[in-house]
Amino acid sequence: MPTYVVSTRVAAPAERVFEVFTDVPRAAERIPGIAKVEMLTEGPFRVGTRWRETRIVMKKQATEEMWVTTVDPPRSYTVEAESHGTHYDARFEFKPDGDGTQVTWTFRGTPLTFGAKLMSAVLGPLFKGMMKKWLAADLEALRTACEGKASAAGAGRAG
Repeated sequence: MPTYVVSTRVAAPAERVFEVFTDVPRAAERIPGIAKVEMLTEGPFRVGTRWRETRIVMKKQATEEMWVTTVDPPRSYTVEAESHGTHYDARFEFKPDGDGTQVTWTFRGTPLTFGAKLMSAVLGPLFKGMMKKWLAADLEALRTACEGKASAAGAGRAG
């Protein structure tokens, strides 16, 4: 599976952007592609924070368990997951840019099993454009939340 990188400039300071991006319990309110979030750990966002995230992908529900593996507030954090023989990691980086913040999201999936490697080789090229579009839509929704604008959260992703 290829690595995907999407970025945007947010008209808010890095501290605010980091706060919004790491507010996992409110993710479903802010990101239309997320139908539900179930927290599995209590307390502040930190290494070890775990949750289940349910999305609507191509008109079907998909639930994945995710966990935080690195946190460097307000500069970066990494979230990982494993599903269907693939290990996923998503790294978010926040760099001050004048009175705003440049956000870069790097998403990578590493197939671990023979079946996942085969599916990645066959279907990976077909999903490349769709994945980048989905990541960009999530990033845009979070940018909107950081800047205090209304969003269309809860609409779900039709795929």
